[in-house]
Amino acid sequence: MNEMNAPLNDDPAVRFDWTAEEALALFALPFADLIHRAQTLHRRYFDPNTVQMASLLSVKTGGCPEDCAYCPQAAQYDTGVDAAKLMDVDTVLAEAKRAKDAGATRYCMGAAWRSPKDKDLDAVCKMIEGVRGMGMEACATLGMLSPDQAKRLSDAGLDFYNHNLDTSESFYSEIISTRTYADRLNTLQAVRDAGIKVCCGGILGMGEAAQDRADMLVTLANLRPHPESVPINMLVQVEGTPLEDRDPLDPLDFVRTIAVAKIMMPSSTVRLSAGREEMSDELQALCFLAGAGSIFVGPKLLTTANPEQDRDAALFQRLGIHGEDIGPVSTDTL
Repeated sequence: MNEMNAPLNDDPAVRFDWTAEEALALFALPFADLIHRAQTLHRRYFDPNTVQMASLLSVKTGGCPEDCAYCPQAAQYDTGVDAAKLMDVDTVLAEAKRAKDAGATRYCMGAAWRSPKDKDLDAVCKMIEGVRGMGMEACATLGMLSPDQAKRLSDAGLDFYNHNLDTSESFYSEIISTRTYADRLNTLQAVRDAGIKVCCGGILGMGEAAQDRADMLVTLANLRPHPESVPINMLVQVEGTPLEDRDPLDPLDFVRTIAVAKIMMPSSTVRLSAGREEMSDELQALCFLAGAGSIFVGPKLLTTANPEQDRDAALFQRLGIHGEDIGPVSTDTL
């Protein structure tokens, strides 16, 4: 199934009543059993040898008033990221054209705002229209949105809006104090009400417990419908942020989270997002086996490093993966 379509709510594998106990039980499965279950469900909806390639550009960098403990763009942290104004439309679209020529089928635009001003949306809407005009999906992450702002982005043709929960509600206050968990959920509802598809996931390795990872996935999996995209990020430890010295997450726990996300939201695209620069090829291969169906390509994710295109191409060749847009899959043949 293509993620452009709505989840198949009549499929018993697509549920909206998950409990934390069920999620923890999935995490506790023997690794081989967990991966087999996730891969089986992944094949029900997606070609297992096709990974969508998306490109991400920071169209407005730094100077953010939020205090997200992981973020190098927060104004209060000394991370070497300078505040910059919103990029002009032509420059953004030139970057989008380069991304498309390199194989990207989705173009994501991120801005370091708490929430955009209405006048800023004039330029952003032109960017969205230009990206759509190139035949790519358009995604944006601009902070909190009002219902009216979400409607403007929808009218401009925005396909996806990214607004991550980051972690569980109980651990959230350890990471962010400048906006609430309810604020995030309200933005997601405004996006959904405007007819824009939801891209929402979290970050692992911030010091959270296994319970927090389970609780975050339960919150996501009990949204109706599920987020069409679920990015799972590994914390990139940036010097100058409060999380620069956190103990690294066990890589197999990261793979387990990918797999549990796929089992709980099988018709969603689970996105292997930040942190790939530090991942071995073998770890990434396990993530694809666990149900990850998309990556970001290009040398940078907003302000942090990402694997070079040649490295991704070599890995795809070794794994027999095709870096193409995810197309419909007939469940009768899998």
